[in-house]
Amino acid sequence: MTKHIQLRSLGLFDARVPRYTSYPTANHFSAGFKPERFADWLGALDPAVPVSLYVHVPFCRRLCWFCACRTQGTTTLSPVAAYVDTLKAELALVARHLPKGLQLGQMHWGGGTPTLLDAGMIGDLAQAVAQVLPFAKDAEFSVEIDPNEIDDARLDALAQAGMTRASIGVQDFDPAIQSTIGRAQSYTVTAQAVEGLRARGVRSLNADILYGLPEQTPAKMSDSVQKLLSLAPDRVALFGYAHVPWMARRQTMIPTDRLPDPEQRLALFDTARDLFVAAGYVEIGIDHFARPQDSLAKAQRGGRLRRNFQGYTSDDCPTLIGLGASSISRFAQGFAQNAPATSAYTQAIRAGRLASHKGHGFAGDDLLRARLIEALMCDFNVRLGDLDPLGVTAEQWQGWCATATAAFPEMLDVSARHMAILPHARPLTRMIARHFDAYDVKAAGHSSAV
Repeated sequence: MTKHIQLRSLGLFDARVPRYTSYPTANHFSAGFKPERFADWLGALDPAVPVSLYVHVPFCRRLCWFCACRTQGTTTLSPVAAYVDTLKAELALVARHLPKGLQLGQMHWGGGTPTLLDAGMIGDLAQAVAQVLPFAKDAEFSVEIDPNEIDDARLDALAQAGMTRASIGVQDFDPAIQSTIGRAQSYTVTAQAVEGLRARGVRSLNADILYGLPEQTPAKMSDSVQKLLSLAPDRVALFGYAHVPWMARRQTMIPTDRLPDPEQRLALFDTARDLFVAAGYVEIGIDHFARPQDSLAKAQRGGRLRRNFQGYTSDDCPTLIGLGASSISRFAQGFAQNAPATSAYTQAIRAGRLASHKGHGFAGDDLLRARLIEALMCDFNVRLGDLDPLGVTAEQWQGWCATATAAFPEMLDVSARHMAILPHARPLTRMIARHFDAYDVKAAGHSSAV
């Protein structure tokens, strides 16, 4: 209870802050970003350094009410097939600007529902990627899997395409909660998907589960977590449900009077966290868990943990190229985002133009603050030596330490060359990260801090 009182006094239960999967956050990208700038960044890549690729599939058979992703529903595969053709056309446009010999270190297909693609589309798209960006040695290929939208033919196609990691959305196993969030998915269907993946030699399994859903209680949270643990995932993302109906209109279907309050949300998180830790999982950052031998846990132990638009990652590729509507790319020079609407994206690609719509070129102390925030989000600490190459001054460091200590008394361990978030203060991590954000952070645009 004392912990809750401290956290409440610092505003945790009222704050709305960014998740910091990028810095600056995507809402600070500027409109009018020119595709020519994106093309220049592609052409400047070092062919000796592998890149990552994210492919966004913005279609779902049904729209889950809790989801705030950029997706659209479809009852037929015809728009999906047309979209795959557009992705292939975008690949061809990107290939014109890439240096020869560039390889792929990581690839992720997300959505939406990538497994809405039939087996033929999966093979076709994978082959198109391979022709432009062949896999480097030990490359990883991960795909978001909807257990309701997978079968043997699609599993076979994904395995043949080289999938090494699968990510399954669970959210919650309680039927009443599933009904309230518009996501019916039984434990049996989920277990069958896991069995099918492992039977095809998929090396690693990720799972997503949510806390903060309507009618969730610690007992129900415990039951869902224990069911998930019986499937032995290698990694788990324990995300807080972000209720942002002003951004995702489908969330108006969710009854706000049945949502847990912020203090109840923290209790739900703690319930799940304790179960994962007791089962031998390592805590990764603010909301992930991994088996000790998983590459995410190894990256954390080695100081190589990173954070990107998919959350925590062991991906050490410095460049991320995003394909598809709304996809975001990251280069050494900055960020570029494709047009978010599928129609606008498709129109640009079919006209023979790259679909870059917004972006941000790094300037000032962007890279310095980005690394500081990422270090806090990943490791809960930052060392002055890590920031020296990015141009930090002693005066700047001292000022940051002083103001952070004043804003979060008894929550930080600060010295002349080191700043760490104390264990009992880790629920405040996103708020502490916000303290170092030089951009205007408007609470209305972000999710609850807990």
